[in-house]
Amino acid sequence: MHQLFQGALTIESWVIALFFLRFWRDSGDRLFIVFAVAFLVLGVDWGMRGAWPPSAETRHYFFVARLVAFALLIAGIVDKNRRR
Repeated sequence: MHQLFQGALTIESWVIALFFLRFWRDSGDRLFIVFAVAFLVLGVDWGMRGAWPPSAETRHYFFVARLVAFALLIAGIVDKNRRR
């Protein structure tokens, strides 16, 4: 059951990334491409956690993937709101 939920979250993250890619293509706003990459990274993280047993979720590479994704989200928001 654990792998089913991890797979569903992987696919959902990638679908969200595709939506952000479409929004980026329509508007050309950098925020959307940064969000798309962040959700792709989160999808990879969910996929990696589904491939390994639940006891391995405390490994450092899972945290690094999430750190990169959240850093991208924060950087995209800061970039969008900074003064020109």
